[in-house]
Amino acid sequence: MARFPEAERRLLLKKICMQCYARNAPRATRCRKCGSTELRPKAKEARKE
Repeated sequence: MARFPEAERRLLLKKICMQCYARNAPRATRCRKCGSTELRPKAKEARKE
């Protein structure tokens, strides 16, 4: 996806809150915005329409 591996790590290694869709740190256990514990890893591949 990204041109450089460093950029790809910075863009794709995130956790997404399933309630408010905020981006969180990869090691996060709670959402920084709403405090929810329902986090998922960010999708690495584009979704089909």
